[in-house]
Amino acid sequence: MAMDSELLVRKIRDGTVIDHIPAGNALNVIRILGLPRGRENRMALIMYTSSSKMGLKDIVKVEGLELTADEVNMIALIAPTATINIVRDYKVVRKERVKIPEIIENIIRCANPNCISNQDRETAIPKFRLVSEDPIILRCEYCERHTYKEDILRQFMEGR
Repeated sequence: MAMDSELLVRKIRDGTVIDHIPAGNALNVIRILGLPRGRENRMALIMYTSSSKMGLKDIVKVEGLELTADEVNMIALIAPTATINIVRDYKVVRKERVKIPEIIENIIRCANPNCISNQDRETAIPKFRLVSEDPIILRCEYCERHTYKEDILRQFMEGR
């Protein structure tokens, strides 16, 4: 059997497959989602596998998990080419490309420590407007400071 036609990881019965992650970013996806969450969320991680569209890509398969809208938005911020496949009884029942929303609320915080959204005494929730998808640039709705992919990754790795 040719190497390209071999199945690297078995199919999952029920859960989520996050495909088309830019090569080398699967570990970031796992970290921001807080995976694994328990034994019911068995995972498969495939990194630097061949892709006809991307050259190389990563894939994350998670059993027993369907992502929330906020989780999909977090993935979009660090892996904007990703697709989310919902699997039930070994079949893909829904497939969607992630899309960076025009307005991002309460997912990341402003990098400006003096921003009103970072003040304990204030109730302002962090809110950003998408300025650019490639490269990703977000603008804080309060102080107008720009946030970049590196800032977003740092926050996710630090646990926001």
